[in-house]
Amino acid sequence: MGVLLAAQNRIIVVSVTDSVALRRGFGAPCPSALAGVQMLSVQPDAKPKGCAGCSRKIKDRYLLKALDKYWHEDCLKCACCDCRLGEVGSTLYTKANLILCRRDYLRLFGVTGNCAACSKLIPAFEMVMRAKDNVYHLDCFACQLCNQRFCVGDKFFLKNNMILCQTDYEEGLIKEGYAPQVR
Repeated sequence: MGVLLAAQNRIIVVSVTDSVALRRGFGAPCPSALAGVQMLSVQPDAKPKGCAGCSRKIKDRYLLKALDKYWHEDCLKCACCDCRLGEVGSTLYTKANLILCRRDYLRLFGVTGNCAACSKLIPAFEMVMRAKDNVYHLDCFACQLCNQRFCVGDKFFLKNNMILCQTDYEEGLIKEGYAPQVR
């Protein structure tokens, strides 16, 4: 999953790892909540380690290391949705003694905000578009005059906090007789 981002009046796609930094202050987890998950091979001659989830010895071929503890692959799960955290990525989240996947962490503890176009609530886990300081639902990020939706690479303009396609922006310039600052 990625985040669509309006940068320099062009739409780009940002990877999930970059999206945490981009979403800081709007649905982003606090840095102390992040923890890494490592998959390790069990050495045949090594003493079996105890699983932090079930307390049994780990005799599998692979084990997970997270939160400075060792886990069976089946034991390291999200406390809400039970997804196996070793399968959903290399990051997990902890808060209030819960081990969570990203989606459930944001659903429970993420900051929500309002869409700059429709003023409706945007859940912290939802993908968004950003232009300057404004945040939009993906469906709301369209030219506010002709409702043209934008695709990756399309040019758009912000004029008086209105999102405009290039055609409507240029027509507005002709009618007004001057060129406002392109943002």
